[in-house]
Amino acid sequence: MKYSFPAFENGFIRAAAVSPSLRVADCAYNAEQIVEAMQAFSAENVHLLCLPEFSLTGYTCSDLFLQEPLLRGAEKALVTILQASKGLNLVTLVGLPVRHNGKLYNCAAVVCSGELLGLVPKTCLPNYGEFYEKRHFQPGMEEAEVIEYAGQETLIGTHLLFACKQMPSFVLGVEICEDLWAPVPPSCSHALAGATVIANLSASDETIGKAAYRRELVSGQSARLLCGYLYADAGHGESTTDMTFAGHNLIAENGTVLAETAPFAAEEALTELDLGRMVQERQRNTTFVPQTEGYTTVEFEMMPCQFSLTREVSPTPFVPLDATRRAERCELILRIQAEGLAKRMEHTHARCAVVGISGGLDSCLALLVAVRACKVLERDPKEIVALTMPCFGTTKRTRSNAEILCEALGVTFDEINITNTVNSHFADIGQDPNTYDVTFENCQARVRTLELMDYANKYGGFVIGTGDLSELALGWATYNGDHMSMYGVNAGVPKTLVRHIVQYVADTCGNDTLRSVLLDILDTPVSPELLPTAEDGTIAQQTEKLVGPYELHDFYLYYVLRFGFGPAKIYHLARTAFDGKYDPEVLLHWLQNFYRRFFAQQFKRSCLPDGPKVGSVTLSPRGDWRMPSDACNTLWMAELDQITLS
Repeated sequence: MKYSFPAFENGFIRAAAVSPSLRVADCAYNAEQIVEAMQAFSAENVHLLCLPEFSLTGYTCSDLFLQEPLLRGAEKALVTILQASKGLNLVTLVGLPVRHNGKLYNCAAVVCSGELLGLVPKTCLPNYGEFYEKRHFQPGMEEAEVIEYAGQETLIGTHLLFACKQMPSFVLGVEICEDLWAPVPPSCSHALAGATVIANLSASDETIGKAAYRRELVSGQSARLLCGYLYADAGHGESTTDMTFAGHNLIAENGTVLAETAPFAAEEALTELDLGRMVQERQRNTTFVPQTEGYTTVEFEMMPCQFSLTREVSPTPFVPLDATRRAERCELILRIQAEGLAKRMEHTHARCAVVGISGGLDSCLALLVAVRACKVLERDPKEIVALTMPCFGTTKRTRSNAEILCEALGVTFDEINITNTVNSHFADIGQDPNTYDVTFENCQARVRTLELMDYANKYGGFVIGTGDLSELALGWATYNGDHMSMYGVNAGVPKTLVRHIVQYVADTCGNDTLRSVLLDILDTPVSPELLPTAEDGTIAQQTEKLVGPYELHDFYLYYVLRFGFGPAKIYHLARTAFDGKYDPEVLLHWLQNFYRRFFAQQFKRSCLPDGPKVGSVTLSPRGDWRMPSDACNTLWMAELDQITLS
């Protein structure tokens, strides 16, 4: 059984876009189908149910909209729906024609717990091609007006928002079909007025190519407005006199389609929307400026609940699950890194680039990038100098892999054994060489950096940094040691993605020797190799046993930096993403470890060398991330202390 997620307290609602069975002009039958849908989806903990345009009457009624029996039938059917909604923890959007002040309006009725919260009329009426809505309806009025309808006094107007008292991030705005297709959709002003969810009741007939365009509209509008967007389309029951309707239902969030039904599949789109994420996105976006003038907000109540998420929570948020997209991302990142490095080499008139090569993942990626940069500059890869600097913890495996890799790539390879230099330094500072403490480790890292810098000075080159984004987040680098370089090509790439980029190169290089050594590097435990080897000559110091699994830390890092989520929400997301792989106490332990290290190690990030930004998450003090080095983590740790493991 999947992990039951505390939805409301973490900003999630479950939403559905549905096309119930329908008979044109049979309001009683349509109401029955809607009531059944409401009851069924409420039982599935759905909070928001969006139905198609004119879901009580049918969109294709044409001149029947001018008939009194149809108008009375629609209002009576809405009374039935209002009665059935009592006791349901659900907001339902129902489409119907409404008469007000002697005119007809194409409306969405917003229903919750027996209450008619409001009526939102359509703004943009299509009157071209197969559409002639202005024959029957008027565009909606912006300013809300009081109306008596379906036995209740309520409001009617296009500038209505509906806000949940129990979840401030759940604010609903409504538009209808053509409104989305207009040059400036009403949802633009709804979102600026505070709507985090837009629901669209639609009756969009199906023609060749229209489904793809519809999907792009929904996806694009959710991205532009930083919102969740529901699109419920009319389906099979509509008349085929002039048009066919496919029930193409969609739900998108910030540019990503989370749920979609295939045209004519007669299915519902159902997923969860992360409204807390939308609030965070808007908070950081300085061009998203609130404009609330002219809007009326109607409040409603909804009981909190928890459930298992149906939406994908990827355990590798930096790495696409789809193989094709993953390959495209790896190629793009390599290009970004190489172009950035090429520009820096060109600008500094560097005669060579110097890389400390260990036989590990990060230095391997840095070397691959350097070779690509040489191709960009049309320079000989021999101008790249790869230095291996063995000492107490260097194994035969990593030393051999480093040399094979350099030979396969055609770069200059050299070795500087730093053992004597490190021992001399130990003597200078009175360090016992048999005491394997932080001084023992850091002396080696700093000597290596000293050798690299001085070598680069001697030959007119500069040092390429190898440290990755994950190491920078955890502070897993020696200050003024491997922490420093003249250009850090991997600074924007998390460890989980480093692995996939190296794997991508192995899969596409077309060189058996290179592929073989890359695969062995991928299979080698991650280690700084600063402690003496084990008795059998293998690596004794394994990073992930000390700081924790990188897949967990990268997961935490993504949600901390990209969205600013609190520890509790990140923990619950991790419970969902890693359900069955890690025990709850393990997830919590490494999350606590992440926050301790992240706050304590900011001083290293405050003085990082330049490096190319490759994604939406970066720790560069000149890019997206700035924090004081002496900030306290008290609030974050206190929130972690409140988490229960049950």
